[in-house]
Amino acid sequence: MSDHNMQYNSEKEHLIIPEYGRNVQMLIEHAKSIDEKQHRQAFIERVINLMMQMNPQNRNIEDHKVRMWQHVYRIAKYDIDLDPPGGIEPSPDDEFKKPEKVAYPQSKARYRHYGNNVQVLVKKAIEMEEGPMRDGFVSVIGSYMKLAYRTWNKDHYISDEIIKNDLEKLSEGKLALAEGASLDGLSNANRRRKKPSNSSNNNNNSHQSRSRGGRNNNNNRRRNSR
Repeated sequence: MSDHNMQYNSEKEHLIIPEYGRNVQMLIEHAKSIDEKQHRQAFIERVINLMMQMNPQNRNIEDHKVRMWQHVYRIAKYDIDLDPPGGIEPSPDDEFKKPEKVAYPQSKARYRHYGNNVQVLVKKAIEMEEGPMRDGFVSVIGSYMKLAYRTWNKDHYISDEIIKNDLEKLSEGKLALAEGASLDGLSNANRRRKKPSNSSNNNNNSHQSRSRGGRNNNNNRRRNSR
């Protein structure tokens, strides 16, 4: 029996970015031994194309190729002389950069069941000039508020007076719905979209019955002529 020299992965060099595999890491390590910078640059560009082919689903991500160059420098332990796009060479400090904290929206919404969009619409309506356009916009806001209230609380009846009072409080008294304004516009529009038109069905049925009657009369005339 001959002896086989087997080398386990645990005995090999640590993979810096495992998703690219050991062969890519070996190629980048080989590029470091290329003396001429022009040849080294061309070699790494082919390696980057190979890395992009390994993860084609990431091609649509913004700055994907720039990130590939950052990974090359990281795998090379930042000990390689190249000309990356933009001329900015990545450094080890880039690995420890943390993204800026996203500011959490600090809203003082007292009526959260209406949603934050209602707050934005109310603010926009306050900034509009008084007139029919603003009145129509306020009416749409009221209809949307009623629809949102029904979605949030389906078990209880919601009257227009509650919506009107809430709108005045949300706008700090700067907005008011017109007297007698109906707030069921959005709900009725949704119902009309969902229900098929009876008139169209009746027209189709009457058209089909007329066409059948015409065919029957033609058949009867042919029999009588015989």
